[in-house]
Amino acid sequence: MKEIYKALEKILPKIQKVSQRSRGIIPYTTIDGRFDDTSKSSICWWTNGFFGGMMWQLYHYTGDEIYRELAIDIEEKLDLNLMIPSGMDHDSGFKWLPTAVIHYKLDGNGKSLDRGLLAAENLAGRFNPQGSFIRAWNDSGDGSRAGTAIIDCMMNLPLLYWASEVTRDPRFSQIATRHADMAMKYFIRDNGSAIHIGIFDPDSGEFIRSDGGQGYGEGSSWTRGQAWALYGFVLSALYTGQEKYLETAKKVADNFILQMTKWEGMGVPIDFDQPEDCVREDSSAAAIAACGLLELGKIDEKYREAALGLLEFLCENRLSLDESEDHLLSNCADSFWSNRSQMTLIYADYFLIEALLKLEGKDLPIFTPKRG
Repeated sequence: MKEIYKALEKILPKIQKVSQRSRGIIPYTTIDGRFDDTSKSSICWWTNGFFGGMMWQLYHYTGDEIYRELAIDIEEKLDLNLMIPSGMDHDSGFKWLPTAVIHYKLDGNGKSLDRGLLAAENLAGRFNPQGSFIRAWNDSGDGSRAGTAIIDCMMNLPLLYWASEVTRDPRFSQIATRHADMAMKYFIRDNGSAIHIGIFDPDSGEFIRSDGGQGYGEGSSWTRGQAWALYGFVLSALYTGQEKYLETAKKVADNFILQMTKWEGMGVPIDFDQPEDCVREDSSAAAIAACGLLELGKIDEKYREAALGLLEFLCENRLSLDESEDHLLSNCADSFWSNRSQMTLIYADYFLIEALLKLEGKDLPIFTPKRG
């Protein structure tokens, strides 16, 4: 277990080299061990803030200027996304919290403040007051996705909480809490598992049905969705102080821990309900869950122990220190049914770094409230 606390020391030499050869790009995954570049192919892709966030975390930890330079370069590249309406969706938090907002938190940069508030205004504008949900995805103008919400959006709510703090305008946080209340009611099952997609009537707000989404199927427990719910409700609790969000986070965490006992000897599966003979994993779900569990671990040691178990497995079995490979974590999955299952994903690496810094109490408050 003590080896976890040495993981950052082992990772840093590799990250220093990877960052040098990653100037000017925004990665999503690796191809033959090297990062791709969504800045050229998909500037509006939902994961485009995570590499910048990882760079800010490492800059804060090491003081190495290259990390700051890379983070700011990504922030500026994302200005193009702000000018593409069809590319603005519910994942604005994932893109601008780890870039513009944390930049503003660190040094009060005015342009970064503008970027963060533009993203927050857009996210708030996606709120459907009839169903009290933030619409997830866009469509081609036919309204086919107007009633769609997903559990992932719990992680984007901190953008709205932050916007209320800096503008002293409560409407942002009011939208965030109404969405969180909706998610508690419709997305969290009695056993603490979460659905991925909820379909509402966009006119009446009536909840129509759930959808299996990126998990094994309808009614199953897609593990990254469980991790988004776990960490997301922790974040709403931290921002609002409301006990109901903390209790929901603990309910989801308890289910996550219980489900892991059924998959002993391997990492987190892609879906807790996938067939027993399917050994495909999602390291990103493990890293995200570990971050949420570490926050819960501040009030109950059992959650910290669960987080340490996840991180121990990742660092001993799924962490690449090979300096010829750009990624850190292997065995990730974007979806259970994807033909690219068992890939590398930039957000898995981001949340691993965040979790390891949390262990030392040196993480930047990118998704959590500003400290002090």
